[in-house]
Amino acid sequence: LSHGMEQEHAYRFCPSCATPLVRLVKDEDGGPKERLRCPACGFTHWDNPVPVLAAIVELEGKVLLARNAAWQAPFFALITGFMEAGETPEEGIVREVAEETGLVVESLSLVGVHEFKKKNQVIITYHARASGQVTLSPELVEYKLLAPEKVLCWPSGTGFALAQWL
Repeated sequence: LSHGMEQEHAYRFCPSCATPLVRLVKDEDGGPKERLRCPACGFTHWDNPVPVLAAIVELEGKVLLARNAAWQAPFFALITGFMEAGETPEEGIVREVAEETGLVVESLSLVGVHEFKKKNQVIITYHARASGQVTLSPELVEYKLLAPEKVLCWPSGTGFALAQWL
């Protein structure tokens, strides 16, 4: 549970002692706070937002938007992914662009950082000028290359970053 909303991967049991977690109030630095806690060993599930990397991929002056294989609707979005342990956000997004599109990032600049409360994430978005031939990973099924003036932004998450960049 996070911010009063159920999360897809919420903890149910303590990872230390396997006791079922319960919502308990405890005094913290900012005062009393209700969180999932273990009544047996005291483990606290902090449920901090997860950093997600996103790229506004520019290829030959056009913006690349891709559709994820798991999405039912014909929705296209930025290239995104999670950071790996031991890498910087910049290294992570360069890796994600290469893995998901086969493109090589030539230059990278930070666009912005935006919350995505629905998924308990913080999105770090970069503008990535890229080169090469698009070769989609199996998790992406389709892509579009659009002139920047033809791109329509969506009102959440990476859509805010795209609007800021445009």
